[in-house]
Amino acid sequence: MNAASFRELKLDRLSRDFGTHNALKDVSLTIGKGEFIALLGPSGCGKSTTLNLIAGLLPATGGGIWLDDKRIDPLRPEERGFGMVFQNYALFPHMTVAKNIGFGLKMRGVAKAEIDKRVAEAVALVRLQGQTAKLPGQLSGGQQQRVAIARAIVVEPPLVLMDEPLSNLDAKLRLEMRAEIRRIHNTLGATTIYVTHDQEEALSLADRIVVLRDGVVRQVGTPEDLFSRPDHLDVAEFMGFRNKVKGTVATVTEGHATVAVSEAQLSGRTRNAVSAGGAAWLAIRPEDLHPVAAGQPGLKAQVVSTEFRGREFVGFARMADGTDLSFLAHDKLSPGEAVTLAADADRVLVYGEAA
Repeated sequence: MNAASFRELKLDRLSRDFGTHNALKDVSLTIGKGEFIALLGPSGCGKSTTLNLIAGLLPATGGGIWLDDKRIDPLRPEERGFGMVFQNYALFPHMTVAKNIGFGLKMRGVAKAEIDKRVAEAVALVRLQGQTAKLPGQLSGGQQQRVAIARAIVVEPPLVLMDEPLSNLDAKLRLEMRAEIRRIHNTLGATTIYVTHDQEEALSLADRIVVLRDGVVRQVGTPEDLFSRPDHLDVAEFMGFRNKVKGTVATVTEGHATVAVSEAQLSGRTRNAVSAGGAAWLAIRPEDLHPVAAGQPGLKAQVVSTEFRGREFVGFARMADGTDLSFLAHDKLSPGEAVTLAADADRVLVYGEAA
């Protein structure tokens, strides 16, 4: 089973307005054949709108979509021939697994023998052997999602579009299906565009991640780039740098800055232009922030609560100015206890006001 061949999909200044609301604003992106692209961002950022524009389920109000040298945004969804996997599976409840998977081929007038052959291939690929005579209601959520994936890929589309396909599954199933989706993608050599609000999902699946916010592309890069080197404070926050602390830049050296916060100073890696005396934000992951002995440099705060997470405790604290902090600790701390929290400079990001 091989996906139809193309070199690249190009979004050229793609926009979508809903009345006076700009859901998507001049999004430009080039996706190569065989790539796994994750569209990542919070609810309302434009990621599902982008997917629906590519699929043809929504018309664009600006820009265009190109598959190689062919403009496809004027085409109806069925003329584009893409595979789509929805969040709610969208299976026909009265049809067997085999008939659900083969439905698209039947609509295309494919001969029954060929349908049977390709359905069997798709069933084997998603590991649903022995389930083909069942109805969707007789399957688990994970099995229903496999049926939806098989139905999308059996038509051998040039592009597979997935809109938060794992959000209805429990945590264990999400992990299992995450691995399965990547395995299927690699086996087919297909091109996949995957919408998610889960940064772990995006990091584990994608070749490149596109972070959107308020209908605008904020950053495009590999999982490693986005995890370690987010360009903007909002991207950093979405990639797990949940602690945001405002201060004043004390010193700047090449690639690093020291920021004064109340009577404390913390150093970190600069991600945009900062200048001595200017305001700046520190961004720190909770797992990188930890208690240090009294008298050592760090952020002064008061413990609000701690939660036991197996090998360690997750702590929540509040600074005098009301800034909330999350951190890790080896020992349980009591509510109201004073704590000093610090992180290695290489684990702290510093953003100027233009972040």
